[in-house]
Amino acid sequence: MISANRSPRPELIPAHLRGFVAEQDPTLYTPVDHACWRYILRVSRRFFAEHAHPKYLDGLRATGIGTERIPLVAEMDASLRRFGWGAVPVVGFIPPAAFFEFLSLGMLPIACDMRRLEHVGYTPAPDIVHEAAGHAPIIADPQYADYLRRYGELARKVVFSARDQATYEAVRRLSDLKEDPGAPPDAIARAQSDLDRLSADESNPSEAAWLARMAWWTIEYGLVGDLKSPRIYGAGLLSSVSESHRCLGPDVRRIPFSMDCIGQSYDITRPQPQLFVTPDFPTLSAALEDLASRMAFRRGGFFGLERARAAGTVTTAVMDTALQVSGVLDRIDLDASGSPCLVRYRGPCQLSFADEELPGHGADAHREGFCAPLGRAAFSPGAIRRTGGIDFPSGVTLRGELERVLERGGRPVVVGFARCSVTGRDGECLWRPEWGGFDLACGERVVSVFGGAADRAAYLQSGAVGGLGQTPSKQKSNLTPASGALAALYGKVRDIREGPNRRGTAGESAGALESIRSVLAREYPEDWLLRLELLELAPSFAAELRDDLARIAADSAETGEMIRRGLELVDAPARA
Repeated sequence: MISANRSPRPELIPAHLRGFVAEQDPTLYTPVDHACWRYILRVSRRFFAEHAHPKYLDGLRATGIGTERIPLVAEMDASLRRFGWGAVPVVGFIPPAAFFEFLSLGMLPIACDMRRLEHVGYTPAPDIVHEAAGHAPIIADPQYADYLRRYGELARKVVFSARDQATYEAVRRLSDLKEDPGAPPDAIARAQSDLDRLSADESNPSEAAWLARMAWWTIEYGLVGDLKSPRIYGAGLLSSVSESHRCLGPDVRRIPFSMDCIGQSYDITRPQPQLFVTPDFPTLSAALEDLASRMAFRRGGFFGLERARAAGTVTTAVMDTALQVSGVLDRIDLDASGSPCLVRYRGPCQLSFADEELPGHGADAHREGFCAPLGRAAFSPGAIRRTGGIDFPSGVTLRGELERVLERGGRPVVVGFARCSVTGRDGECLWRPEWGGFDLACGERVVSVFGGAADRAAYLQSGAVGGLGQTPSKQKSNLTPASGALAALYGKVRDIREGPNRRGTAGESAGALESIRSVLAREYPEDWLLRLELLELAPSFAAELRDDLARIAADSAETGEMIRRGLELVDAPARA
């Protein structure tokens, strides 16, 4: 039997990602939560049978997602294995770098929290509806699954800027507040203002911004097929009862998918005014390859280094010797031909080879930064001993006593010096003997630059900040002292629906339902979902329930739409 709350296959999760894995606690889901899930899934099955990608309904079944209760992530993980994927439980927003790395490993992060009834139509915060009923089903399509994994692999290389990280924090803070029933309105307003301020600056979007927009207009809000009558495949639409219906109407502009989508910003807290329609999933993969050709990890050189310097975050430069230098780059010197001849990092730096930290070259050893001259030079011990150091073509000179040579792949990657001095091409002193030993990173040029540290686990263990952000909080419950009595009523209705004999005779069940209706009428005049559930079970007082629902619907257009769709399920159960 699968454990309800154990992390699926923890041995497959890299050490630096395990801190983001949560424990799903099914006891925290209230009867109201399960009723919301049931409502959303029933409405979705009815609508998406016609309007979603053909794999959607098959994908729900194949990934172990049922209608009557919120699924267990461990069960979903077991079901996803047949597609070469897995599922891992998380809580709320996790940093993009961590999310992308999970995708690159073929693991779908599933947020365990459940949206509140007030947000049953749409919530900006990640929840189990969005992840399980939105993302997971379309993975059953092999072409889409390939795109999703390749997206994760590419996004794992993306360079995040300081503004990207600030925007992520602002989105997370606003979403958490909107899902918190006790959040003060002024706190929500301040969080919204902070996000609006960060989002208003669209100049010079980073690689991460490009990738985020690509994900938003495809993975989250994508349409596929014919421009006039497309199908839905984006998880943000598949998990939104309200926006999924709206997106196919005349108020939303449909645009043929192209790379232009990376120039289109979005607002996570509001309905989208336009959507992109791809003819098929291979078109997405081709666009992803086009985007990759524009990124620092493919281009390297000054282009990649300058993108890293401008980002102001931890990045990794890969030398032509395959040596990897990770840290916050703050200086690039160019030689007479305009090629990089020296790079300097501030703060903790790490030297790695094949994404594995080299012994003695972690962030602790290079905590005050790192300086690396570049260019063709004689790195052989004999040549260094003859000249007393190294003369680089750029004019940078190094003088010191050779102490050690670290090789990988049959050639030197780091050369260590004692009593060393390094002088820049303009005579600037870059290293003094009294500063201690100097480790020279061997390399003529930088062939790739990517975001984050090369050996992320080791870099984070050193206490350095590697761009992955905070560890998650624990799964939250929507149960409050004020909602406990109403949740108990939902639980009674659920018990009656799932097993009439557990309540005795049919007459006893009818009496219990009548008692629940009386309490509902007296103490919860605005609750609409439980009235819909009663309507399924108690036709004897259907007229009173329908009158109540009509009254509630008249007070809010959005709630009225939710009620209308629920009544369609009640009136046509055979098609639900």
